[in-house]
Amino acid sequence: MSIEVEVGTKAIVTVPASTANLGPGYDTLGMALSLYDTVEVEVTTSGLTVEIFGEGAEDLPRDGSHLVVKAIRSALSAADATVPGLRVVSHNNIPQSRGLGSSASAAVAGVAAGNALAGSPLTQEQVVQLSSAFEGHPDNAAASVLGDAVVSWTDVPVDGHSLPDYCAASIKVHEDIRATALVPDFHASTQAVRRVLPSHVTHSDAAFNVSRTAVQVAALQNYPDLLWEGTRDRLHQPYRADVLPVTAEWVNRLRNRGYAAYLSGAGPTVMVLHTEDIEQSILADAREQNLRVIDLTVAGPVRVELTQA
Repeated sequence: MSIEVEVGTKAIVTVPASTANLGPGYDTLGMALSLYDTVEVEVTTSGLTVEIFGEGAEDLPRDGSHLVVKAIRSALSAADATVPGLRVVSHNNIPQSRGLGSSASAAVAGVAAGNALAGSPLTQEQVVQLSSAFEGHPDNAAASVLGDAVVSWTDVPVDGHSLPDYCAASIKVHEDIRATALVPDFHASTQAVRRVLPSHVTHSDAAFNVSRTAVQVAALQNYPDLLWEGTRDRLHQPYRADVLPVTAEWVNRLRNRGYAAYLSGAGPTVMVLHTEDIEQSILADAREQNLRVIDLTVAGPVRVELTQA
């Protein structure tokens, strides 16, 4: 029997940003980062109110098409719960459409909030599943749900009709590893950047990326001195260089100086994984070229605080 959540019940969700691919792990590797959106969701007597502050405040919708709202309703449906109305307040710090998992974080925030309002009947695996369904791949969403780094995969049913299963396993990241994001002042469309990828790659390039993905998993856990080798890629970044020239220039510039730099997700953000500080002269040059420099650490999982009416 469906339950109706009591008016006045409120969930506050703090969800981390994420970086995907980590070089070679296309649609597979992800990592949570210490940059957070906070979403407050309160059950009201009727209707829907959406308030947005910070990143995306001028562009994001304030109705049922908002991703957080859709994710809340997805979780409530999965939990067989209903609400008479909702007030959703988003405080966004994660840059939108920059390769830092803003849409995945929104989906995770909504699913986590809806689950909390319903009494948290959904498992962590179900939260990953519902959140990833909005993205079509689980690397960013799983990282924001589980924290640390993740290895994720999609299991497509052979019947061609059932929904894919989105799965992930958490990886504990070495305590010395930090991240620095160089964020350009323009957006990148994930769909547009995906369109430049070829439908087929050579066996040698595929083997190269399989090996470097394995190296990256080892580097993240125990061998941070292998991060540069573990971020090498032939599968997607070379093809995206022409449509993201600023990003490609900075990835190459940093890698030529020995830094483990890569295209974060679909970009345009450049991410650097490191254990030692990056030279200040390099960061100063980045700022002069209108790149926002954000120092980050590896984040824990999504956090939820629930208050009853």
